[in-house]
Amino acid sequence: MNVLTRLAPAFGLILLAPLTAEYLMGNAPITHLQNLPGVVLLYGCGALLIREFARRTGRGWPAIMTFALAYGMIEEAFVTQTLWNPDWAAGARILDYGFILALGLAGPWTMFMVGVHTVFSISVPIAVMESLAGSRRTTPWLGRAGLTVVSVLYALVILGSVVSQSVNTDYVSAAQRIGAAIVIAAIIVIGLRLPRNTLDAVLLPGRAPSPWAAGAFALAAGSVFVLLYAVDPTGLSPWLAIPVPAWLSVVLYLALFVTVSVVLLRWSRRAGWSQEHRLALAGGAMLTYAWHSFPWRSITTQVPPTPPIGLAEDLLSNALLTTGAVALLVFAGRRLRGQSGS
Repeated sequence: MNVLTRLAPAFGLILLAPLTAEYLMGNAPITHLQNLPGVVLLYGCGALLIREFARRTGRGWPAIMTFALAYGMIEEAFVTQTLWNPDWAAGARILDYGFILALGLAGPWTMFMVGVHTVFSISVPIAVMESLAGSRRTTPWLGRAGLTVVSVLYALVILGSVVSQSVNTDYVSAAQRIGAAIVIAAIIVIGLRLPRNTLDAVLLPGRAPSPWAAGAFALAAGSVFVLLYAVDPTGLSPWLAIPVPAWLSVVLYLALFVTVSVVLLRWSRRAGWSQEHRLALAGGAMLTYAWHSFPWRSITTQVPPTPPIGLAEDLLSNALLTTGAVALLVFAGRRLRGQSGS
């Protein structure tokens, strides 16, 4: 196996993570590829490090998703500081809806960021690329040198972002930073303490649903998730803007997270659960982002992108990215079926 073939899954994940997190979601059109290198270092390196650490230490999806949650908190609390900064997006008051004075953050926005990064930014790209990796699905993709390079790049982008953000920190206190660091450390510890080997777990009665049913469930849950954010009248994309009280929004987010977690934990412990189900779940989440990108309108409802783009360009970008996502999922699904049938 030559070097390019060996590193192909790693390079694929480094690219797929930011393309899913920022472009497929609708944050940026495909014509704004000048922003790709920066988000590759953030999302791509972050996703690859989480995946490599989990697989090298024999950990599975519960740990991957827990580390993904920690990643999201690092990004939003220290890199972009959107958890604290009311003027992060000029023109959109993302923290006005459900602002908690004692904590200096907004409940709905925090819940949204929890789901965005845990599921869409990190876990979805990992699941898709592992589906394409064949026999290397749970083995390391990087050698020691590659892992060192990715770790250094990720550390540098985190450090650089923190330093650049420190110029204007009137909105965040030392107590908030310390509190966020403690929460992140606690999340990482939980991920480290989760059981590594679930192969000996007692199976629950019945069989897992079909991959199609799992994908439909993910699409439905993901749609509820993005619709909950769309009711925020002060957010980046208030295209739904149903007058839902902020406290109720937080309760609904938590109920959604618990429901999805319980359902997937039960399904994954039934006979017949496979990588096809994991790909289907990732596919449902990707398709959520795909349809969401059209009403999201590249956040031009309140914060026009720079440089500005027209409606036709935005819609064409969304259509191309959606087509690409569907093609990738179809290819990954056929590859999995070919492997199971061989």
